[in-house]
Amino acid sequence: MEDWSGFILDSMVRHIGQTVTIFTTSGGLSGSGFTGVLLSVDRRCVRLLCDVGAAPACPVGSSCTGVGSPCGYGAFEGGGFIGNPLGAVAIIPTHAIACFTHNAI
Repeated sequence: MEDWSGFILDSMVRHIGQTVTIFTTSGGLSGSGFTGVLLSVDRRCVRLLCDVGAAPACPVGSSCTGVGSPCGYGAFEGGGFIGNPLGAVAIIPTHAIACFTHNAI
């Protein structure tokens, strides 16, 4: 099994920075696969950027605070944070990878 997992990981390394889908041996929604940009591969886990965070809402000033702020996504409004500016990264243990797909080009 070690030789097979090494082969998959060696193949995955060549696709860092590209969009891939990784299928896992688990059930439920996670067994349907994770699609995103492959960030890193090592013998313990792979990291996949599944959701890119938003750009700064107001990069040149601090007028984005308070109720009725002109900024929408990622702004503070009424004391609460709106949106998900950080994105989402899936960390998948290598022993749970069933297969992965990538573009042929």
